[in-house]
Amino acid sequence: MAQNSANSSLTAGGLAALGGSLCCVGPLLLLALGIGGAWVANLTALEPYRPIFIGMTLLFLGLAMRTLYLVPRACAPGMQCAEPRTLKRQRLTFWLVTVLLVVLLAVPWFAPLFY
Repeated sequence: MAQNSANSSLTAGGLAALGGSLCCVGPLLLLALGIGGAWVANLTALEPYRPIFIGMTLLFLGLAMRTLYLVPRACAPGMQCAEPRTLKRQRLTFWLVTVLLVVLLAVPWFAPLFY
């Protein structure tokens, strides 16, 4: 059960971070692909909701961290979640996703350097 909770928290945090940076990542990707025009400026409609998405991202990352580090694991012997290798892999995935999400959330601050 704890494994599903950690995975769903990471997935929800990733989606929230994507929503929070969509206002800046979308136009940047379109410009990188050579697609431009005045309509690209209209893609910033989600900018007012960015603080909400950032808060949701931090909440879900906190829930995933709580599940992986603070809540004791209740696994029956012989199950996959009882193996220490599984926990190490989940924690590694958590930190990789966390770094990716922090970079994604920081895009609006360094995106103006590219256009």
